[in-house]
Amino acid sequence: MKQIHNPDEALSLFHEYYQMGYKHDYPSFSSLIYKLAKSRNFEAVENLLGVLHNLNIHCKETLFCALFHHYGKAGLTERAVELFHEMPSFNCVRSVQSLNSVLNVLVENDRYSDAKELFDKSKEMGFRPNSVTFNVIIKGLLERAELNEACNLFDEMLERNVEPSVVTYNSFIGHLCKKGEVEKAKSLVEDMVKKGKHPTAVTYALLMEGLCSSGEYKEAKKMMFDMEYKGCKTKVINFGVLMNYLGKRGEIEEAKSLLSEMKKRRFKPDVVIYNILVNYLCKGSRVEEAYKLLIEMQAKGVEPNAATYRMMIDGFCMVGDFQGALKVLNVMLKSRHCPRLETFCRLVAGLLECGRMDGACFVLEEIEKRKLSLDFEAWEALVRDACSGLETTELLTQIVKVEK
Repeated sequence: MKQIHNPDEALSLFHEYYQMGYKHDYPSFSSLIYKLAKSRNFEAVENLLGVLHNLNIHCKETLFCALFHHYGKAGLTERAVELFHEMPSFNCVRSVQSLNSVLNVLVENDRYSDAKELFDKSKEMGFRPNSVTFNVIIKGLLERAELNEACNLFDEMLERNVEPSVVTYNSFIGHLCKKGEVEKAKSLVEDMVKKGKHPTAVTYALLMEGLCSSGEYKEAKKMMFDMEYKGCKTKVINFGVLMNYLGKRGEIEEAKSLLSEMKKRRFKPDVVIYNILVNYLCKGSRVEEAYKLLIEMQAKGVEPNAATYRMMIDGFCMVGDFQGALKVLNVMLKSRHCPRLETFCRLVAGLLECGRMDGACFVLEEIEKRKLSLDFEAWEALVRDACSGLETTELLTQIVKVEK
């Protein structure tokens, strides 16, 4: 089950073994449910959960935490909360870990009031909130710019003898830096050190972002080179902050020189670093350079992710090189990544516009394989965008053939 990458094939194998009389146990169920949830086949997930429930098979908490995450990404927050309450009926003991997972889903989906309500009920439900629990709620408050409420919750942490973590401080530091109050953020770092908490590379990255946003790039760069003297090792994330700032300003060559600096200092650039450069090169219509960077990262053993491929496809489409975009799409699909629906649509429209009906039909078939559905407005926009080079009737006929 684990070796099969296609969730539909895994589901077929699961049923095939069941019909042969094999009684699946928890590892088989969980392996399949993980795959189906990741591919957003929630109907199949619910069916399997129903079977698990009826068989009274003992389930691990990690399975439900993963499901909360995938339901949350799909915007199905109500189902995530329902499943959280249903966990005991699956012969599964809930801990603060599952509480934290569902709270995070609510906060990330802008359902802060629901998250706070669940948090307030946590004690009577038998949970003892830890620093992660408080961090999630504090993050929600700061995203809503409710600094005073967040500070009150911080005080509540101390009253409940819950030790604030570096993550707790980083949330406040990040909030202050976004507001341009970098000096206050620096003071908070000093207070943090006095209380025995050591700033991490993330802490410095937040301060550097604040400095860059205030136009103090040189100060941010100096901070990166000075942080090791303060007992914190520089990480790739710190270089990323500087490169992102330079990319936004269109200073691509300076950003590329930072990549060279990283290599000189024996830092291995990760996919995030490469993606920053690929992104801004594509936005600057320097797609061929971005493609060379894609080849370089693969040669260096850095695996491109979905964002890398998506930016490359969008970049090729932007400069009208739809054949190049199709080439990247093929590699992306072989790597088991999938573009967003809007990227698919942009590529179809471009291929149709330049008369590549075969390529457009291939992309439409890939959309169908992945069970991505275009609503009427998407079809209307697709046809409208593509009709500049083709007769509308011919185009619609070809599309309908693919849909059938």
